[in-house]
Amino acid sequence: MFGTTRKGASAYATVSIETGVIAASPHKLIVMLFDGAMVAVSMAQQQMQAGQIEAKGKSISKAISIIDNGLRASLDKKVGGQIAVSLDALYTYMSNRLLIANLNNQPEILQEVHTLLMDLKTAWDAIGQQADLTPAAVAEIPAAAMPNATPMMKAYSA
Repeated sequence: MFGTTRKGASAYATVSIETGVIAASPHKLIVMLFDGAMVAVSMAQQQMQAGQIEAKGKSISKAISIIDNGLRASLDKKVGGQIAVSLDALYTYMSNRLLIANLNNQPEILQEVHTLLMDLKTAWDAIGQQADLTPAAVAEIPAAAMPNATPMMKAYSA
């Protein structure tokens, strides 16, 4: 009559997420996208180690979708200028790396992308903590957001 406990918990989680999205500021929505992408990449890492090929593929696809259809789609290159262009290149790089990780079962690439997402989220969180963001502070974000950048990755964002 009432369904399973799992269905109830899933419905509650869905309502909680939807409520969070509706009430969230644009800044918080980006934080939620970073969180979702990092969770998907972490799940893919676990599934890769466990040999769960189908689940791994779904998790990586979810991460790519969040990066491409959420983070990249939210960029405004006219307003954001070079920062938005650099972030667009970095998001493209991450999506490409996730595809390679999926095809070749390379957990180190998943870790690389997870680290990049974490670095960007940390920088984004710092922006949210500043009430009065100066243009100079914005100009410093790409370097601060990519302390673990590889030479190949830097080439994508140049």
